[in-house]
Amino acid sequence: MTNYPNYGRIDGPIVIIGFGSIGRGTLPLIERHFDYDADQLVVIEPSEAVKGFLAERGIRHLQTRITRDNYRNVLGRLFANGQGFCVNLSVDTSSLDIMKLCRDLGVLYIDTVVEPWEGFYFETTENAERTNYALRQKVRDEKAANPGGTTAVSCCGANPGMVSWFVKEALLTLARDTGHDIDTPADRAGWGALMQSLGVRGVHIAERDTQARRAPRPRGTFVNTWSVEGFISEGFQPAELGWGTHETWMPENAHSHDSGCQSAIWLERPGAITRVHTWCPTPGPQFGFLVTHNEAVSISDYYTVGPADAPTFRPTCHYAYHPCDDAVLSLHEMFGSGRQQTIHHILEEDEIVEGIDELGVLLYGHEKNALWYGSRLSNEETKSLAPYQNATGLQVTSAVLAGMVWALENPKAGIVETDEMDHARCLAVQMPYLGPVEAHYTDWTPLQDRWELFPEDTDDSDPWLFRNVLAS
Repeated sequence: MTNYPNYGRIDGPIVIIGFGSIGRGTLPLIERHFDYDADQLVVIEPSEAVKGFLAERGIRHLQTRITRDNYRNVLGRLFANGQGFCVNLSVDTSSLDIMKLCRDLGVLYIDTVVEPWEGFYFETTENAERTNYALRQKVRDEKAANPGGTTAVSCCGANPGMVSWFVKEALLTLARDTGHDIDTPADRAGWGALMQSLGVRGVHIAERDTQARRAPRPRGTFVNTWSVEGFISEGFQPAELGWGTHETWMPENAHSHDSGCQSAIWLERPGAITRVHTWCPTPGPQFGFLVTHNEAVSISDYYTVGPADAPTFRPTCHYAYHPCDDAVLSLHEMFGSGRQQTIHHILEEDEIVEGIDELGVLLYGHEKNALWYGSRLSNEETKSLAPYQNATGLQVTSAVLAGMVWALENPKAGIVETDEMDHARCLAVQMPYLGPVEAHYTDWTPLQDRWELFPEDTDDSDPWLFRNVLAS
């Protein structure tokens, strides 16, 4: 890519909160694709390590930590003129509180996750309160209480985010390949009816990260291809999944919700040690971790047909994540020792010698069995597309770019999730950064490739029941 499309002008400050791997990768995409006043670009990041990087580029660095005590004062001063864009890519800052402030100020807002204030993940004693369902529901309650107004895009990274756009594109692909003559649905009801009519039982957010470096992982170091703090936090949350109407069995350690959209359940077990059977194009059948994610709840909610407490159709949906091998070893060490590693390392683009991040959606249970649709982006291709990030990072940052474009073009849409946005417009912006985006059908089911010497408690009546997906 050499001719970068210009998606318009952002008037007022652009404030990036958090400058870890995703913030650093988002910066060049903002610089490429928007007009803005360079002296109004501000990065808020408490670490001094980024000072030199930003100084070389003439970017203002506000070296402070955003807290519940100072966020109104700090952001209120930066956005004093009531315009601009807040790009929240941080951890330990309340997405909802910052979102509400930005909307009050008339400032566009975007984040990649519903993040709570520092201390929430490990100091909240009730597991039900630590779920993404609970965090998301507070944002949905705010949307219901204050509809319309300045646009705030919630949870717009790779996943949650991009994968919701992939679900819609996969549904259109499946409809076309099964001979259904349909128009692209215009609203949520239409999309839910389409998924139901195609016989889709559920969706895995099926990911395999094979990026690797030459050096072995040092003991005592948590290595990952994206935020270590973010992965540890979500990994320690209870496993969660959207719960479909076709399910006939629920795990003994499962809990449901009696308020809100009621689209999900949670397990009394950390997601990062809960395994599921899934499938991706490169490895074929594989284990994934049932790590909680906002999209597991939002996708099941969005495609629900009928009332929340008695739906006629709802898909099961959950993340099925196989991170890079170094991250798997890091998880084993952390959970085995009972303590977090003190050293965190994110694999940089120049140290990775092989591998891709294969991230897509596996739609299953329909007449063609299962369809995986997603991005198969390599680190090598990433380096030719955008600087300062690996393949995992670019899948996230390009979704942030797409969400910013959509918000700029729809400035009075209120609080929105990616399921509610124009998927075609967002993917049009994002596609140049995703490498090969492909559709793959498979005849694999969770009942295949089991070890006959060790029979499992499965249900042969329907291979795609969660009972068969959950690993013993």
